Amino acid sequence: GGGMKDLDSEASKAAPPVVVEAEKSLRSWKAAGLASSIFVCLCTYGYVQERIMTRPWGPNNDEYITNSMFLVMCNRLTSMAVALSVITFKKGESISPTAPMKSYMVISFANCMATTCQYEALRYVSFPTQTLGKTAKMIPVMIWGTCLIGKTYKLKDYLVAATVSGGCALFILTGSVTSSAARHADKTTSLMGVFMMVGYLAFDGLTSSWQERLFKKSNTSTWNQMLYVGILSTVTTLVGQAGARTAIPGWDPLLYSYIMALSLSAAIGQIFILITIKEFGALLFATIMTTRQFLSILLSCILFLHPLSLGQWAGTSLVFGALYYKTLSGGAGKGKKTDILARKDATIEEMQALQDGAKKDTLQRSLSEESLPETETNSKV
Repeated sequence: GGGMKDLDSEASKAAPPVVVEAEKSLRSWKAAGLASSIFVCLCTYGYVQERIMTRPWGPNNDEYITNSMFLVMCNRLTSMAVALSVITFKKGESISPTAPMKSYMVISFANCMATTCQYEALRYVSFPTQTLGKTAKMIPVMIWGTCLIGKTYKLKDYLVAATVSGGCALFILTGSVTSSAARHADKTTSLMGVFMMVGYLAFDGLTSSWQERLFKKSNTSTWNQMLYVGILSTVTTLVGQAGARTAIPGWDPLLYSYIMALSLSAAIGQIFILITIKEFGALLFATIMTTRQFLSILLSCILFLHPLSLGQWAGTSLVFGALYYKTLSGGAGKGKKTDILARKDATIEEMQALQDGAKKDTLQRSLSEESLPETETNSKV
């Protein structure tokens, strides 16, 4: 066994420069392809989400969507179907729950509430405001991480979180943040918009921290979690539908085609996200997601006519500057190899990729003696 490894090592060292360059080029094209796929899926998701929640529907084009929980149910049904398909055809995947159901229930409830608050926010605040507000998720994640799993964070993490919060505050205070749907309905948005975004941040932070706790304690795969969280989320939203005062949207072929596009873009985007993390790690993924958020804001400003003030552009630049600094400074060091399971900063997606059967050495990376700061992402679309 050792002799064969030595031969393989010598063969790789003796590979012609042309072959090495070809492999690097192929890897670069693969990374570009995955990044483009994530951009297309998640920018489509953002566009369709805003279109559904802020524009009128129905035969007379005068009905607005008020039942966000129905959209959440459609999303979870789609992700459940994708997970079930993968488990059926992929060897080594268990269809039985591989973690305590109570853990899945906590993730399901928190994720349903976070997604509902995210959709509801678009009834009161504009899409750029919602997207920028979501970048502040690192604050509740840090709080939940400290409370639930005893995580510790560096001063730099707190400074980045403060800068992002300051950028968001500057954005809100220097221009209009009102949703076009709210303007049509003559609603006051300041209180409800803030309430929905705070709800999103709190529940999304709980989801992330509980998932991390689950993947550290249980030998569960990504697809097993998707299946059972999807089942429980569907039950949760059905119960919510039964007690809701708002009805399921009436039949409108265009509306339901948008709802299908919303669910499919989220599910397919998640698959590309997992592939990217397995192949290239969390650093490239975090850069892609930060860029995607910025592109989503630009597209929304152009397609849905959201003029931003100079102060709002300054706040946006401050937020994304801090996020890029956090991502790039985290990957600058090169030193001893550390396995993901030994790192305090491993992202949930990395843990998922590891549990999903990826080879251990593909999820190792060269790090400095100080571990990377936690990379916040928006994978839970």
